[in-house]
Amino acid sequence: MKRRTFLAGTGAVLLAAPLAAEAQKSEKLAHVGILGLGPTPSPPELAKSVSTNPFWLSMRQLGWVDGRNMVVERRFGESAEQLRRGAADLVRLKVDVLFVSSAGLAKILQLETKTIPIVVGRADEDLVAAGLVDSLAKPGGNITGSQLLNDELIPKRLELLKALVPNLSKVALLREDVTTSALPQILDRYDQRIAIAARGLGIEVHTFIVRRAGDLAPAFLGMKKNHDRGVVVASPAFMFVHRKAVIDLAATHRIPAIYELQVFVEPGGLMSYGVNTSEMQRRAAVYVDKILKGAKPADLPVEQPTKFELVINLTSAKGFGLTLSPALLQRAEQVNQSWNGAA
Repeated sequence: MKRRTFLAGTGAVLLAAPLAAEAQKSEKLAHVGILGLGPTPSPPELAKSVSTNPFWLSMRQLGWVDGRNMVVERRFGESAEQLRRGAADLVRLKVDVLFVSSAGLAKILQLETKTIPIVVGRADEDLVAAGLVDSLAKPGGNITGSQLLNDELIPKRLELLKALVPNLSKVALLREDVTTSALPQILDRYDQRIAIAARGLGIEVHTFIVRRAGDLAPAFLGMKKNHDRGVVVASPAFMFVHRKAVIDLAATHRIPAIYELQVFVEPGGLMSYGVNTSEMQRRAAVYVDKILKGAKPADLPVEQPTKFELVINLTSAKGFGLTLSPALLQRAEQVNQSWNGAA
């Protein structure tokens, strides 16, 4: 007689079912906290993000499903004060791990907790220079993740912009001060890097700092007044939230822009030079998974990219009246004609 048949015959199934249900109830759900920059997304926007974002797709592949074995708590803010309140709220909830997309957001969380693990998906700043980790190999505290090396790519971005725009002598730097204000030493480091790179290329740089979406239009008017003929767009988290406004303003004022991430080029941005963020988001999911399974962030090395891509939107380039040289086209990993630029 099969054991299953025997159990059913003895009525043991009637006992086993409640016990299994009780065990399922007692199983602890993982709690993941997300701190995001920008307005709280609508339910359809959130659903789209969960269904398409490489981070959440990877989390599902690793076995983590919101509502089944994981609970996700999300907090958003459009100002430093709102983000600080959101961070404090997540810490009060005693989540198992916190996930953010930038070093500035990680710093805001670390001001609230030195114990809850924090994974940074794609830090735009150097985490060691920011004082968030002891070293890349041994972070040592409650923060780990990946960093983009954006400040080290400044010379290359200026060089590419100069190769695209004839007689480029004045360039604007556009960045935010919502999350980066928590890391003043990083702002100084970025300013020094771009000043040195600009001098080497014979370029004059004007910096525009925005603290809200309403500051973007005046910033571009300032660039026009300064006769800036190009703009380096930094602070990818803030600018990503307001990417449509940034792309449209650059097109309206005919100021060619280079971005740090390819996601700005897809909806009409002119050019980007940086890393494949989809891969970094997948790697971040691996780190969150490891921590939920018991790993300590202090022992998980901070990862850095080894491949950088130049992506150009040919439609937008034509809209700006720019001609791409054969040499520049050869350097580009992607040249897309199908994307519709705002220009």
